[in-house]
Amino acid sequence: MGYIDVNTESGSGHQRLYMKKVLEELRALDYMLKHGMFETDVQRIGAEQELVLVNKAWKPAPIALEILGRIEDPRVVNELALFNIEFNVDPLLFQGNCLSKLETHIRELLSQIREVAHQLAAEVVLVGILPTFIKSDLEMHNITPRPRYFELNEALKRLRGGAPIELYIKGIDELKISHDSVMIESCNTSFQVHFQVNPDEFARYYNICQTIAGPVLAAATNSPILLGKRLWRETRIAVFQQAMDTRSRASFPRELKPRVHFGSQWVKESVVEIYQEDIGNYRTFFTVDIEENAFESIKKGVAPKLRALQLFNGSIYRWNRPCYGITDGKPHLRIENRCFPSGPTVVDEVANAAFWLGLVNGMADRVRDVTTQISFDDVQANFFAAAAFGLEAQFTWLKGKVYPARELILKRLLPIAREGLEKAGVDSSDIDRYLEIIRERTQSGKTGARWILDSYEVLREKGTLDEALSAITAAMNSREQQNMPVHTWPTARIDESGNWKGSYQRVEQVMSRDFYTVGPDEPVDLVASLMIWNRVRHIPVEDDHHRLIGLISYRSLIKLLLDSLSGELDATLPASAIMVKNPTTVSPDIPILEAIELMREKGIGCLPVVNNERLVGLITEREFTIISRELLEQNLRED
Repeated sequence: MGYIDVNTESGSGHQRLYMKKVLEELRALDYMLKHGMFETDVQRIGAEQELVLVNKAWKPAPIALEILGRIEDPRVVNELALFNIEFNVDPLLFQGNCLSKLETHIRELLSQIREVAHQLAAEVVLVGILPTFIKSDLEMHNITPRPRYFELNEALKRLRGGAPIELYIKGIDELKISHDSVMIESCNTSFQVHFQVNPDEFARYYNICQTIAGPVLAAATNSPILLGKRLWRETRIAVFQQAMDTRSRASFPRELKPRVHFGSQWVKESVVEIYQEDIGNYRTFFTVDIEENAFESIKKGVAPKLRALQLFNGSIYRWNRPCYGITDGKPHLRIENRCFPSGPTVVDEVANAAFWLGLVNGMADRVRDVTTQISFDDVQANFFAAAAFGLEAQFTWLKGKVYPARELILKRLLPIAREGLEKAGVDSSDIDRYLEIIRERTQSGKTGARWILDSYEVLREKGTLDEALSAITAAMNSREQQNMPVHTWPTARIDESGNWKGSYQRVEQVMSRDFYTVGPDEPVDLVASLMIWNRVRHIPVEDDHHRLIGLISYRSLIKLLLDSLSGELDATLPASAIMVKNPTTVSPDIPILEAIELMREKGIGCLPVVNNERLVGLITEREFTIISRELLEQNLRED
């Protein structure tokens, strides 16, 4: 997906020519593998770092292009959203002090980006999903204006038959939303680790990477909150898989595979099997005009770039993805681990990388063929259990043994990871430093996800939801710059965001999402009961599709009582008889000041919040009273 000059023509002729080129390059890859043309005597590691840009209110800052305009470094590139940036770390030989070098290189590039961000009154955050995202941040106005991103969005729509993206994720809370663009995926930020392997050993190493994906992810989770909901420990996994799913509901019985997936079977002999499976299962997003003839390049003794095959591979999102590359004129194969989230700190990320790299290398020595020791279904189940529950997961391991995640990591896997790093000749000081972080994090149970949830629990009692999430984000940023491992962090404090105004900008930041409604035919007696039981003054009336059709206020009930000759409420009246039809409404993204002015102008005490004709929230005088009280108390304490 890194090509700027993709061809967005979607005609059948372009598609046929492009697919012909993909197949030609796959045959060339197979030829090179069979004739020993790949680099085999060296192991290298590398990484890609994604990050989020935020403003002083700790909300997404769509300034990536401005930052890139001030940084002349080809390793720093844009991403799908204007509030994301990615940079690539130069590859390192897997030996000596490669891990501490990796940390240094990441920190240097991060510092360079942060310095420019500060010039634009912005900050940089390392996290799998930014806690302060609201739905309007993930709309098309924040997409990076590049043809390939617009075409990606259109291609996904075509493949879904025009249907919206449906997200349903259940954790402590539940999130069920529809979204109309690929931008919902832009909430994800990751730390991708690359490991160059011998092509003759690719199948064995790839299967090991699949086997250990669950345990290494469990120790690294850092994405527990999306749109204010506490979901999976690594919610990125569910979001990415569902956001990029191009299957229509009617097609599910055909067992079509999602475009983001873990895989469906072990690799038996060669990386070619993965490409063959993906080409057979997925349509192309883009085409690209390529003049290179791969076989002609091979005849000339030049490693072909295989750009068509690489572009296609970049549109299929396996959690462990094969990668083809060229170093000093020699082709090689890498395995890209896409499971890890960004953050919480650089040292945490490198510890995650050390654990994974060591475990892959160590398992390769201990187990000749891992596929004889564990079923693929168990490996896949372990991965999704890790994403959902983190270190609280249980795993089915080799030979059918079942372990709690912490026990498996501490007693079984960390010793193997140490062996693997020692086998590669990594410095003992690096091994001790990074694996000790994994050990202490696992013992304490305090991953990035756990720290966020613990902070959330404390802060929700001390402020609004938006204030709590802003304080968590500010605290993450502050602690990340100290580069102290997350398991040593104290929980966030409510005053760490430092900018109360940022939490009161838009209606969706303060509106109530938990409220009672009635249908138009419900008895007025039910309306009165709901008001009394819950001490509320307004009850919306909606139809079966959650479309707002009216609003009943406490004053409407009092008027009904006064109009009654007997002084008693006629409990048989339907809600529709006393509701205000077509009440004044607002959208979730309008400024709060505009909502206040509207309520004052109309002389009303409640504004239903409507999005796409559906009721999504309420904002009342009560919300503003609570906000005023909290701000008054805060200012008086400061004085």
